[in-house]
Amino acid sequence: MLLSLLVSVFIMLLLSFVERRKKIWDCERRFCCLSGRFGFVVPLDFTGKMQNRWSYGFAFGAVTPFMMSLMFRSIRIADVPSYLQVLATLFTALVLSITCMPLFACLSTPHRLLGGVLGLLYSLSWFVALMWKSIRYKEIVLNDNFVDYLMRLEWLFDVPQLLCLGFLLCRFGSIIVKGVQNRLRNHSNQEEVKKHEYKYVQRLLRWPAEASVQKSWFQRKVYEWDPYFKFPNRIIATVVMCFLGLYMMVTSEQIISWWLTLNMYDLWKTYVNDSLDQTSFFTHLNYATYTWYISAACATLTSVIHISQVLVYYRKHMQSLRVGEKKYLPKTYKLDPVYGVVGLLKYPGHQIAFSVWGYLIMHVAMFVVGLVFVYLVISPILQHGFLHWLKWVGVSLPNFFILLALMGLQRMLSHIFFLQDKISPTDEDKPLALNNRKAFHNFNYFFFFCNMILGVMNCCLRLIKSAAVGLMLLSRIERTIMPEGFEKQDTSYCMWVGMIMADHYHTNPVLVCFCHLLLKHTSESVQDGEYSRLNSDPITKDRVRTRWLLMYTLLRNPKLILLRKKRKQKNDKEGELAFAWAVSNIA
Repeated sequence: MLLSLLVSVFIMLLLSFVERRKKIWDCERRFCCLSGRFGFVVPLDFTGKMQNRWSYGFAFGAVTPFMMSLMFRSIRIADVPSYLQVLATLFTALVLSITCMPLFACLSTPHRLLGGVLGLLYSLSWFVALMWKSIRYKEIVLNDNFVDYLMRLEWLFDVPQLLCLGFLLCRFGSIIVKGVQNRLRNHSNQEEVKKHEYKYVQRLLRWPAEASVQKSWFQRKVYEWDPYFKFPNRIIATVVMCFLGLYMMVTSEQIISWWLTLNMYDLWKTYVNDSLDQTSFFTHLNYATYTWYISAACATLTSVIHISQVLVYYRKHMQSLRVGEKKYLPKTYKLDPVYGVVGLLKYPGHQIAFSVWGYLIMHVAMFVVGLVFVYLVISPILQHGFLHWLKWVGVSLPNFFILLALMGLQRMLSHIFFLQDKISPTDEDKPLALNNRKAFHNFNYFFFFCNMILGVMNCCLRLIKSAAVGLMLLSRIERTIMPEGFEKQDTSYCMWVGMIMADHYHTNPVLVCFCHLLLKHTSESVQDGEYSRLNSDPITKDRVRTRWLLMYTLLRNPKLILLRKKRKQKNDKEGELAFAWAVSNIA
């Protein structure tokens, strides 16, 4: 760690030295070699840049183990008292950020050749050190000690990091090759044209297709690829780190489970022989083991779906905002710029933490529910048979079924007897008009007392459903778990809303293309000298062209005549005559 920190500081100082600042201080003018040197080095731009998106994602994948260790406080730089643990953790995070900074800065630096060489050497050193650690741990003899067992399986945690470092090695190698080719061909680095944004605007300007394209079930229900939309590097890096963090959490959890399962008999041998029957003990152990693994598989699949939904909902919300729809926002939402900036800062880290801890909490909840199901359904059936269990259910749950029948009876009577017939045979539902009013009033009176009992059951069901939905959606920041009107109490959801609003304001394709074209044409006009006042010919030509465009615009938009400054200086009668003349000519 210390060696990597020193190398990282050297690389950042070197990149800062080659980076020039626009503002030069007076004291620097005495030294030609330091004039404008040591500028700011930007590791990466999270506000909507589309360059090196997957490279940044794999760079974050390479540092995911360190961030997971920091999250669970398994690494410490120094031993401090308990009341300074937070400061020690923050200091450790600062050291880790400096250590990992060259992987990102070498990708974003405009000096591509230098960044490629430094990034290749730095990532290669990490790759070699990680390979050496994995090979050394494989030589450890497997003992009963848990630490030796964990070190023997350490390579499972290193595989994703090795793959990410291998990708970075290839990426930095390609940057070096392209940099050498550009130097040999004397090519200058030009700003990359945002083709997807231009294509998006071009699609808006086209006439809509007459015949709609038939979409497949996967496109309608799961995901439809959009060639005119690209995810920013922030979202891609967040999703990659969520998947890797989930992998590391599941792997560490299963390693601990395997070790406990294999050594359970030896650890509890004395207690089994003294107090419990061996067959009964292993039966309950098998129940718990199978339930744990099945719940782990279900929780993992659910977490994978939740992480994938981040991409789906981000694109859905952004496309909705781009067309002017705000149906995904709270009804009383008011844009606060502070929430937008805070969302850009906090979302990646919060999404990773929510995904990892959400899986852990969901797994524990599923394990508890699975054990309840096993001991209420599976174990009685295996011990006494299905008919005995069915008889027990029939004896134990008649009250619940009676209450369900009463609820269904009210719904059936409301649909059949207490609503009038359809106005038209093509209507889907009956109109909200009462029928058989005397019978309805009698049923309403008797069910008034019964519905109090039904309310108790519904109250319990509501509590169970709310807890289940809250646990299932714990890692879903893009959806609020608070009821309508209390969305602001869900700070994570407010953070998501602020982030998508900030992205909408900074990455709207129409606005970005307009600004890009405006800057491009302005720079071309300045370079061509159209607005130069040193030559009289361009002035005359430009004046004639401007007057022609003005006349054409006023003919097409006669109401603009009344808004002209020269027209306002004259009397209103003359303005009205000019307006009438323009309208008559148009007609």
